[in-house]
Amino acid sequence: MHTLGVAVEILAAGAVITFIGARLIERVHPPRGRFVDAGGLRQHVIELGADAGLPIVLIHGAGCNLEDMRLALGERLAARHRVILVDRAGLGWSQRKGRRGSSPAYQAAMLCDVLDRLGVARAVIVGHSWGGALATTFALDHLARVAGLVLLAPPLYPFPRSMTWLYGLFATPIFGWLYARTLALPLGLPFIGIGLGSAFLPQLPPRHYIKRTAALLLLRPSTFLANARDVADLRAFHAKEAGRYATLAVPTVIIAGDRDMVVAPRRHALAFAAAVPAAKLVLLPGIGHMLHHAAAERVVDEIEALIARGV
Repeated sequence: MHTLGVAVEILAAGAVITFIGARLIERVHPPRGRFVDAGGLRQHVIELGADAGLPIVLIHGAGCNLEDMRLALGERLAARHRVILVDRAGLGWSQRKGRRGSSPAYQAAMLCDVLDRLGVARAVIVGHSWGGALATTFALDHLARVAGLVLLAPPLYPFPRSMTWLYGLFATPIFGWLYARTLALPLGLPFIGIGLGSAFLPQLPPRHYIKRTAALLLLRPSTFLANARDVADLRAFHAKEAGRYATLAVPTVIIAGDRDMVVAPRRHALAFAAAVPAAKLVLLPGIGHMLHHAAAERVVDEIEALIARGV
């Protein structure tokens, strides 16, 4: 009974810390864009650059929000293009409902609704990591809306279970719900820098990356759960989705770093390029997973080249 009492006290203290901490994080990192309605749910978007020409949509990966893509590519591309940044459904300041929200197909449908609201008929879709999986599904499900596709270190085939088991644990209905509302924030806060930094290896994150990208928003309970479910459910989705890649009929560039320790290039980028012969593969030597930061100029050049080819 004593042990149970201590556990209850710890969880109660964690719940209080989480409630207060989440409110403080939201105060420090409020939404910087505007909201549009998609299926009755608010979706957060930021538009940059001139409202002319072919728009470029930037989609962020797991564990972050649109500020990551804004910092890496948004401002650079906005000098010459209309740039649309979106918080994926359930992350950042965008809403979603239910477990099905973890499916790239669901999020692709939400993105389609968002672009309808913004009056965007066709765009170049750029996705990093999990966002690359979403961008690929968007191109397969909504081909007429995609002028070109740029995939940055995308996971496109099932991960080994050993890489995602912890996300699967956090995504379970009871344990995940309880952990997200009591311990995820107080335990995650001291280590979020280490966790994010490991994704950049062998490079280092940009200066003040956590602050500049509002990365702490991930530790809010609903966002933490949404992210865990996104990663945990991706394996089953890709087991069915991979067979569709050969039908992809849109100009596509896939870029990966040969030192990526998060999404192995051989298992994903190289396998995709073999399945989609028309896709252009760019393998960057010495670059890790966060290539849109580490090799931002090269990524921008590839996007510009794709547009210049008349997509």
